[in-house]
Amino acid sequence: MGIPANQALGRKVEEVIPNTRLHLVLKTGTPELDQKQKIGNITILTNRVPVRDEEGKITGAVAVFRDISEVMNLAEEITALRETRTMLHAIIEATQDAISVVDENGLGILINRAYTLLTGLSEKDVIGKPATVDIAEGESMHMQVLRTGRPVKSVPMKVGPARREVLVDAAPIKVNDKIKGSVAVIHDVSEIRRLSEELARAHRLIRKLEAKYTFDDIIGKSKSILKVIAQAREVAATSATVLLRGESGTGKELFAHAIHQASNRRHGPFIRVNCAAIPDALFESELFGYAEGAFTGSRRGGHRGYFGEAENGTVFLDEISEINLSTQAKLLRVLQEREFTRVGDSRPTPVNVRVIAATNANLEKLIERGKFREDLYYRLNVVPIFIPPLRDRREDIPLLVDFLLRKLNQEYGRNVTGISEEALLRLKNHHWPGNVRELENVLGRAIINLRPGERLIETNHLPPLGPAKKEMTEEERKSAISYGGESLADLHEKWERQILAEALSFTGGNRTRAAQLLKISIRNLYLKLRKYQLS
Repeated sequence: MGIPANQALGRKVEEVIPNTRLHLVLKTGTPELDQKQKIGNITILTNRVPVRDEEGKITGAVAVFRDISEVMNLAEEITALRETRTMLHAIIEATQDAISVVDENGLGILINRAYTLLTGLSEKDVIGKPATVDIAEGESMHMQVLRTGRPVKSVPMKVGPARREVLVDAAPIKVNDKIKGSVAVIHDVSEIRRLSEELARAHRLIRKLEAKYTFDDIIGKSKSILKVIAQAREVAATSATVLLRGESGTGKELFAHAIHQASNRRHGPFIRVNCAAIPDALFESELFGYAEGAFTGSRRGGHRGYFGEAENGTVFLDEISEINLSTQAKLLRVLQEREFTRVGDSRPTPVNVRVIAATNANLEKLIERGKFREDLYYRLNVVPIFIPPLRDRREDIPLLVDFLLRKLNQEYGRNVTGISEEALLRLKNHHWPGNVRELENVLGRAIINLRPGERLIETNHLPPLGPAKKEMTEEERKSAISYGGESLADLHEKWERQILAEALSFTGGNRTRAAQLLKISIRNLYLKLRKYQLS
């Protein structure tokens, strides 16, 4: 107690120890057991009991106590340690990374929920078990760390019954420079791959939403093409709707890209929509989107649609003549009211987009036949731009040939230096029903026909030009009609695929011309090309 005996004996106990209760026990005769008492800097645990004589009369009181200050300090430390352990366990459980901890003997002492989800192993499978229990392929990084005392990083291995591919980071746990265990963080490679794929898709989407070409990419110095370029540059500075008209393969999409790039919307998205490739039943939902639950199989959260994705940018509607009449009415509302209503939604959505449309069809005749709305025609035809066919600007053919050869050299890994005068003259004299697209197709086939070491395209390298159709040999004719036990449906598909391929070859890749010759709609042609995987 720190009190000398001569200062305590013979004095009242409450005078010596102010907070004592021993005199109260003496007075009441009631014992007080296991009582904590603070005296100075120490804490005691005391039992206070009365002392009685043989007759039961209280003759005194006695207190027996011991110093529990150290015990109290240890208890507080234990409580703090428990709180710290609880907090650390909560932190480990909250992390998305899988964590595994072993002791100095390599026996599991801690895992988190992310570890269980990744490996498929529970605490009873791991705790107290060797560090190798979760490894399906590879060496235990825990054991390597315990053996070497050095951390490891990004070690590939497979873990758990499902043999999940993971990357492991592990480090030693040291206390007073002595290794007491090892902790490992396990990264799911499949998640990393998924994120990489999402990033790649995002990059593809960015490429899709950005215009790739400018007016500098339009090749030609003829008066007709320069006049069109000047007209397109002027309209690019405005927000007016543009209708690009011209034959297939003249470069309508190239002009659409260039107009967007030269406009004040160039930093916004550029959405290209091939109207001929969208089935009628999906036109409205693809263009304008749909609300969640609009129909069976609809995407969770709904779908924004092309116009929603193009906010503050440009929508390029290629083959505009292929849009059905019901969707034409909705498109008209977009152009007039600057709003649209998603499928399954009751509220209109405001939209700020510029529309550039393109067609190689005669819209005026389609209006007469009731296939195209006249009011939509006038809304689209605000600024019509007619792109001349290649046969009307033959003086541009040498420039186009030079440009296309450089492009094809890169694509084919060739080193073609040019084209002979005779071959170039033959190209100039061709009618070019497929326009620039056909010219690129012809040059590509000519490069393929070059023998090793040849770097100049001659007339013999050019494929047949014009409408002349190659006669089949007797052997080819027999092969074409031979029967090998197939069903009539299989034979019909085989025949149809062959006809489509020959029609495309006949028109130099001009799909619109091929559809006209086959007397089918351009959409029907696209569907068949997709079915037979023909480009």
